[in-house]
Amino acid sequence: MICFENGEKKVYDVGQLFDKIEAFKALTITEGLFRQVKVDAGGYGVSWNDDIDLSCNELYQSGRNLSEETAV
Repeated sequence: MICFENGEKKVYDVGQLFDKIEAFKALTITEGLFRQVKVDAGGYGVSWNDDIDLSCNELYQSGRNLSEETAV
């Protein structure tokens, strides 16, 4: 779950990127890497390492509202 400054809460499915972006496959291969996610300085995105990150814009625009997730 991602909480934004405007109070919105969203869920982002990073699994959709495993086949689209080669670097994201490491999240399924390297044990423990997925749990190492951290918020970037200033809150402008999240990252796992120098090769794998997502911008706050991507998370906001492509994330699903939490209320949509709980309704499913």
